[in-house]
Formats: sequence, C-alpha cells, structure tokens
Amino acid sequence: MGKPINILAIESSCDDTSAAVLSDGYLLSNVIASQKVHEAYGGVVPELASRAHQQNIIPVVHEAIKHSGISKEELSAIAFTRGPGLMGSLLVGTSFAKGFSLALDIPLIEVNHLQAHILAHFIQTKGEEKKVPEFPFLCLLVSGGNSQIVLVKSPSDMQIIGQTIDDAAGEAFDKCAKVMGLSYPGGPIIDRLAKEGNPNAFVFHKPQIPNYDYSFSGLKTSFLYFLRDELQKNPNFIEENQNDLCASLQRTVVDILMTKLRKAVKDLNIKRVAVAGGVSANSSLRAAFEDHARRYKWEIFIPKFSYTTDNGAMVSIAGYFKYLNKDFCDI
Repeated sequence: MGKPINILAIESSCDDTSAAVLSDGYLLSNVIASQKVHEAYGGVVPELASRAHQQNIIPVVHEAIKHSGISKEELSAIAFTRGPGLMGSLLVGTSFAKGFSLALDIPLIEVNHLQAHILAHFIQTKGEEKKVPEFPFLCLLVSGGNSQIVLVKSPSDMQIIGQTIDDAAGEAFDKCAKVMGLSYPGGPIIDRLAKEGNPNAFVFHKPQIPNYDYSFSGLKTSFLYFLRDELQKNPNFIEENQNDLCASLQRTVVDILMTKLRKAVKDLNIKRVAVAGGVSANSSLRAAFEDHARRYKWEIFIPKFSYTTDNGAMVSIAGYFKYLNKDFCDI
C-alpha cells in the first residue's frame, strides 16, 4: 500500500466558507461557516462576503484538519475553487490555498465550482458507502446562479448541453419570494410554504425555448404582473393565498426543469440521471425525480442535503480526481 492521497479542499465562491479533508476518496471532515449578514439586504453583498471569508477561513481550515485526524504534514495537495463565483470571495480562498501550498510545499489543484457540484455524487464516507453513477450520465445542475443540463462522460469530460439564457431557477425562487415579501434566501421558504398549498391554484408563464436551454425571466415577469393585478382587486391577496402561490410557482419551476431533462434523456438515450446544486434540496424537485424514476425507469442519483449547498467536500472529490491525473496548477 502506497501513502494515502490526502486532499485539503477550500470552497469560497459565494457566502459560505468551507474546508474539507478527503483521504483516498473517503471524506474525513467537512466544515462550513455560513454568513448571516446578507439576510438584512435580501441577497449576497459581495464586499461583506469577502470580509466574512477573511474572518472565517483560518478557523474553518483549522477545524477541518483537526476533525480529519490527520496532520497538515500528511496532506498531499490543496484543492480550491477557482470559479465561477464572486471575485472577492474567490480571492480569499485562492490566496489562502496558495500560501498554504507554498508553506507545505505541496501541489495546488484548481477546481471548477460547477463540476464540483456534479462530482459530489462520488463522495464516500466510511461505513456509509453508496452506489455512484456510471459514466456517461446526465446531470441537472440547479442553483441560485446556474441551471444547466450536463452530459458527464468522465470526471474530467463534461459537456453543457443546455443552460439558462437569463435567470437561474434558484434566482427565480429568490426574486419571486422577495416580491411576496418573504425573507432571503427565498427558495427554502417557498419550499416550506408550498407543502401547505395547492400546486394547481394558479397558472404561470412557461417559456418556449428551443433545444435543452432554459429561461426563467418570463416566469418571473408573469408572476410579478399577476400579483400586481390581483393586489389592485384585493390588497390582502398575497397573505390570503401565500401557500397556494408558493406551491403553484414551485410546480411551474419544477415542470420547466423536468420537461427539458426528459427531452435530453429521450434524445440521448441515457437513463442514468443525477441532480446537483442548491436547488436539488427542493422537496418538489426530489419528488419529481423519484416520480420520473418510476414512470420512465430512470436510474436516479440525488445528493445528501449536506452536499447540495456550497461545501468543501465536493471540492475535495473534484480535487482528488484531478490529483489522480496529476492535473495541478501553478502559483
């Protein structure tokens, strides 16, 4: 047996500072510090996010190494999120990774944030081993900033076959929640209220976009105008119909996502289908995946809730695959 491959990973693309340690594909630790400061502003403020990362990064990395049970001298490489994300936030993680890799004299591995979300399906934990997708598979990647259908041929070969031409699904949830006077982030609140509502109460606009691409700006606009018209008739319309509004909006977003995904599965004849990204925590989307598995005989892969939001664990597994290929980056 050779020496184990121990990867320290750093994720700082948006407003969560996270670090994880992975050994030979098995997760040893995953520490996340979330930032509450943005709730007052109804969205992430980049300058505040980068300052919070500066405060959080050393304690988070310290905790991740401590919980992993290995020393920093035993690390094989440092993986970090290179992008996409907020420039100031990424800079904090990148600068820390560079300094630590120089100090320990170990290689540096840059990771694409979106590919890391997809590769989260390959994280294993001792005693909780699970089935991982075989290649090729399709992945619906949905988050606050991205909605994509990705053809995954290998850990290093991914092709985006469809993506949003304007807003992402998570963004549509957050912006519609804001219009209803709900706090940020809106997606989880809509998901909670929708459980008490009727998904067929209201009908909202579904855009007709060619191929596998998405659009959510039309839905957002139709939702806004619908509320404007109803509020003129009844100023209490939102309060009286909140649960039904959330359920109908959620159903529309999930329908839009699944319609394109069904088309891609059919056209490419690949029935192994995964979902990833922050919106993959949505209960209605998860239910739709399970329904499609039954109806269309899909083999589905749904991530653990802890791997849906931004986290170091997904960066560590992406870094591990790159380490095996000796795919390092220079300072």
